[in-house]
Amino acid sequence: MHSYVMKRTQISLTENDRRLLDKESARTGRSVSALIRRAVEITYGDERSEAEDVARMRRGFGSWQDRAVSSEEWVEADDPKTRGTI
Repeated sequence: MHSYVMKRTQISLTENDRRLLDKESARTGRSVSALIRRAVEITYGDERSEAEDVARMRRGFGSWQDRAVSSEEWVEADDPKTRGTI
């Protein structure tokens, strides 16, 4: 991370959001604040660009074409109500 002066900000989170952050904090050893800063940086920061996002999508196009089942069949098979049908 960059070294810079931080501005204190108070946010409100749902219980589930806080639970997820606490779990990730325990798993990684990073503070909840660090996790939130990283999420903000990834989502809104300079690290991402529209061109990079489009390039990632283009690389993914056709990646399912050699599969024995369609993506729809795969999703249906992962549904607990239909799991194990393929």
